[in-house]
Amino acid sequence: MAAHTADPGARDLREAAHAAQVRELTAAGALDDPHWRAAFTAVPRHVFVPYFWTGRGAGHERLWSEDPDPGQRARWLRGVYADAPLATRLRDGELLSSSSQPSLMARMLEALRVRDGDNVLEIGAGTGYNAALLCHRLGEDLVTTVDLDEEITESARAHLARLGYRPAVVTGDGARGCPARAPFDRIMATCTLPLVPYAWLGQCRPQARILAPLSTGLIALTVRDAGFAEGGFLQTPAYFVPLRGATAAPAGRPGASYGDPYDLVDNERFQFLLVLTAGVLHPREALDLWRREDRPARERFGVTVTAQGQWSWLDDPGGPYVWPLGSSGGSGGGGAAV
Repeated sequence: MAAHTADPGARDLREAAHAAQVRELTAAGALDDPHWRAAFTAVPRHVFVPYFWTGRGAGHERLWSEDPDPGQRARWLRGVYADAPLATRLRDGELLSSSSQPSLMARMLEALRVRDGDNVLEIGAGTGYNAALLCHRLGEDLVTTVDLDEEITESARAHLARLGYRPAVVTGDGARGCPARAPFDRIMATCTLPLVPYAWLGQCRPQARILAPLSTGLIALTVRDAGFAEGGFLQTPAYFVPLRGATAAPAGRPGASYGDPYDLVDNERFQFLLVLTAGVLHPREALDLWRREDRPARERFGVTVTAQGQWSWLDDPGGPYVWPLGSSGGSGGGGAAV
């Protein structure tokens, strides 16, 4: 271990940076819930992000905690405690895993609406930071985190163990959930979905809550039973590493070629609608709908999941604006984003 790792001065700097992060998140309104404020206070982010990558393309640079240059170590520490997402794992230039923006993590955890005794499944282990926050709030026996990549789960398990947390860290296809640890009261995905894996519903208790990134937003579903879940989008934008695993996104979902529809309207709300209805509405149709319906915000949209399929809708699941999300039989692994 490098001498600076155990240096009391370095420890003081890390503790000061951590305390400043909690103050900033609290001042920004991201930690209104005292339970989550206590969790962020207790769990230091730097333990889970010993290094991260900056830059793009060939310009990637790694900043890490053991750099012999004190200036580079200072850059690493500033980055770790900034309210920003951090790239933590690359492969051939592709982003595989990241540590999510802390304020977004805090808002998602609050939106999960956990209660004492809830059994929680996290899809996308990432660095293990989010799982540690859940462990502090609920206890490690009630937390399961799944990721497709064994290197990611091994790393997350080691980070968690450094702070004494030993939840169930499972290597597997996140779209298949984790039947051995079911039933769950809450499922939280930290990777963008092409559609909601139907297998999750059968692993939930009635009235369970599923919170997951979909399109460029966060869908919050209430599970009625193993065959039905429904809910609306939160107003919060959300951009995560895509779900990876057994199948790619269904045909016609994000990634399909429409020229460059994002140039039609430079508006984040419209981009949400465009991605949500990709493969169903042509860009011009989406633009006409968006204008006709007074530029609807995310929270006017929702999703219904059944054994027969999945639909997104505007304002009312029984109303005139309903679009299929794609094949409900799709599967994918836990991409990592926390």
